[in-house]
Amino acid sequence: MDLEQGKKYAGVVIDISHEKVDRLFHYRIPEHLCGSIREGMEVVVPFGAGNKMRKAYVMEITDFVDFPEDKIKWVESINDKAIGMEQKVMSLAYWMKRQYGCTMIAAMQTVLPVKKKIKALECKTIVRNAAEDEILQLINKCNPLRQAARLRILKELLVLKELPFDLVTGKLGVSAATIKSLEEKGVVIIRKEREYRNAFLSGAKKTEPVALTPLQQRAAEGIINSFRSEKKTVLLHGITGSGKTEVYMEAIAACIRDGKQAIVLIPEIALTFQTLKRFYMRFGDRVSVLHSKMSDGERFDQYERAKNGMLDIIIGPRSALFAPFPNLGLIVIDEEHESSYKSEKMPKYHAREVAQYLCEREDALLVLGSATPSVDSYYRAKKGDYLLYELDERIGSAKLPSVHTVDMREELKAGNKSFFSRKLKELMTERFVRGEQVMLFINRRGYAGFVSCRECGEVIKCPHCDVSLSQHGGNRNPYTGVVTPQSLVCHYCGYAVPMVTECPTCKSKKVAGFRAGTQRLEEALKAEYPSVRILRMDADTTKKKEDYEKILSAFAAREADVLIGTQMIVKGHDFSNVTLVGVVAADLSLFAANYMSGERTFQLLTQAAGRAGRGEKKGEVVIQTYQPDNYSVLHASSQDYKAFYEEEMVYRTFAKYPPVCHMLAVQLLAGEEERIWNRGESLAKWLKEEYGEEAGIIGPAKGVVSKVKDIFRVVIYIKHPDMEMLIRMKDAIEEKMGERDEKKEVLQFDFDPINMM
Repeated sequence: MDLEQGKKYAGVVIDISHEKVDRLFHYRIPEHLCGSIREGMEVVVPFGAGNKMRKAYVMEITDFVDFPEDKIKWVESINDKAIGMEQKVMSLAYWMKRQYGCTMIAAMQTVLPVKKKIKALECKTIVRNAAEDEILQLINKCNPLRQAARLRILKELLVLKELPFDLVTGKLGVSAATIKSLEEKGVVIIRKEREYRNAFLSGAKKTEPVALTPLQQRAAEGIINSFRSEKKTVLLHGITGSGKTEVYMEAIAACIRDGKQAIVLIPEIALTFQTLKRFYMRFGDRVSVLHSKMSDGERFDQYERAKNGMLDIIIGPRSALFAPFPNLGLIVIDEEHESSYKSEKMPKYHAREVAQYLCEREDALLVLGSATPSVDSYYRAKKGDYLLYELDERIGSAKLPSVHTVDMREELKAGNKSFFSRKLKELMTERFVRGEQVMLFINRRGYAGFVSCRECGEVIKCPHCDVSLSQHGGNRNPYTGVVTPQSLVCHYCGYAVPMVTECPTCKSKKVAGFRAGTQRLEEALKAEYPSVRILRMDADTTKKKEDYEKILSAFAAREADVLIGTQMIVKGHDFSNVTLVGVVAADLSLFAANYMSGERTFQLLTQAAGRAGRGEKKGEVVIQTYQPDNYSVLHASSQDYKAFYEEEMVYRTFAKYPPVCHMLAVQLLAGEEERIWNRGESLAKWLKEEYGEEAGIIGPAKGVVSKVKDIFRVVIYIKHPDMEMLIRMKDAIEEKMGERDEKKEVLQFDFDPINMM
């Protein structure tokens, strides 16, 4: 029923990320909150049969609702500590909900990189407000025994007109009450200024722009022309060491001159320090960062600075895309091929797609850059959807490294069972003698691998997830001598048990791990070269935000001879003294259950090779592999992206994989295996009846990991050349599945998945 005019109602989305409550709920606005509540605000409301107080976001305010008045509850309060959403942020959330098939609350939580207000820091200064003779009179009236603190501050004010508040209350030992009494008498004034938490560099020496090469200049001018005219997306394909960052900075400088702001996305937090330093030295303190390792206060302060127009550039990983710039002009996605730009939790958005939407809405330009562009982006560039600029020469005297591909099968035949091929050991020894540095890359952390029985072949798995347990620990602390106990850990749910010594199936004692991780590699290197200084960089050694900077700064300062690491060490780092890169196990990503495994292997190997020889010294790379004839390895060895792309596209075209066709992965999850399998079969049958002639329907099938935390997974894949058609099919599936028991079943979508579900 329509209620009488003049009453105000708030339509809210409850802060529960579940499809069952993914709709508007209307509440009466109390009289004392009328005029205070606005769209985008966070409020507290009673929800459910028990009227439990829940957070909610106001999506609309209306005078009428078609609902019985006696059933309508009241808004309890406004959450003053929460950051509200502006209309354009809400519209972005609506777009992401439709585009990626998630709940509205999940989309809203994604587009708000900072969700709560943090108390602002204040810098207080005591300013003298009295003449010197008046200060002298006050000094003469002070009792040295009973008013010693007042005497100290007055004497300081004779010398200095301004004193830091913290210095006076700290070093001078003057109480706040004493300062307050002087303020009340008009002797001093307390000046308060907002102080921002320093989450970035300070005091770095500003440098002048470097002279660009003709290729860089052409690319920069092309980007600037596109920025000032058609805003057509640009793909900058530059080999490693070709100076893509200098091109970005030249374009950003033009953007700033035109009164606009820029967002620079990087794939790893590990790259933040080095990238920020280069931008800070060029643009000064109107550059900042935004990422998950910062404290709540640091994130809030940089969010506020961006929103208030106090910054020109924000740098950070995927979430920095949502920095609240008032006048966005340019978004740069560096290393645009990286899988970290795709969210693995709902909404499963790709930063490139969201950036494209933001640029269209804000009349801004999107620039994508990589030495190994994603097949998708290069395909669009070849079609003419993107402007393409290429940098095929390294800056200065630096040359591409020489690459040696070692067949590890031959090493085994020759009796070499170590991590290091004879070629890699030979070249490492040369570097250590010459005082040059080495990087060793392996795409695993800890010991990784798996533990199995050598008698019956049983692999020790997590009882809650369909994955093998990984071996961790067993290393000795060089300072305390303590040996950490070995354990088996599930990297999906965190389940952990002590190391198994007996096979649970056949009771054999021949249980051992396949050790192929960074920690094991470090131990093997120490055994081979006891005097060599080693740093390890992986998820286990970078748990704190300062860990990245400490490790990279130490390596840059040549405090270590070798840097061992996972993917994070091969992305964009520039160390002039690194002349050798060893890829210890090139095959680890080659045969993953994923149509992108060849592309990822090529990109990883090429990016790893690109870390060598970036200074004046010649670089060399050793790729150790059991598949030396694989096309990804061959083309990475020759650093030939175009040859790889042509061969990869033959496979993608034949199999109708992205970018030739689009894909939608539909995943069903439930705690009962039979129930979810029946649901999957029923849905697949309906899809084939409705869309079988125009779309490719594959499945149902068990997920790549068929069980996680005792929840079973079934997946159906749909292929179609039109993305909009897949979105409509997603909407139809949601409607079709709307009658299921939502408490026991979960429905998820992933468009153009980069990891098979």
